[in-house]
Amino acid sequence: MAMSMYAASVPLFRQRVAALATVLEKGAAFAVERGIDPATLLESRLAPDMMPLTRQVQLTTDHAVGGSARLAGLPVPSFPDTETSFDELDTRLARCIAFLDTLTPEQIDGSEERPILLTLRHGRELRFTGQQYLIGFVIPNLLFHCTTAYDLLRHAGVPLGKRDFIGAI
Repeated sequence: MAMSMYAASVPLFRQRVAALATVLEKGAAFAVERGIDPATLLESRLAPDMMPLTRQVQLTTDHAVGGSARLAGLPVPSFPDTETSFDELDTRLARCIAFLDTLTPEQIDGSEERPILLTLRHGRELRFTGQQYLIGFVIPNLLFHCTTAYDLLRHAGVPLGKRDFIGAI
């Protein structure tokens, strides 16, 4: 039996976002324990040309929310990128989970051939079927940004392990 589009998306997105919330909670606690300015962690980058931790979290939620909304044929909810603290990022992650929890299999299953048009920042348009979009764009991007956020905190010394990254199963 083939896996449904809902089963391949929303549960994965929810698990990743919830695990990221726990990772950020540990990062915030680490900053307090070590007397580190939280902005130091939030603005950290793995390389000068990479986006900072805050943006990695924002992009993780953008892919979870935007990806699932497009697959469901819904308007993409707006999540302005205004967070500057761990608490604000936690609120963003909670909003993302709350949105994901509104979605049902009936809204997403059957979207394999749904045309998806994505307009990038510089006006470039990408056209996908729903399945191409999910497997070739949303999942890799979400996992990249989520992993990078984890790696930034781990590199800073936050005591994290694979169980923190994976989250509740």
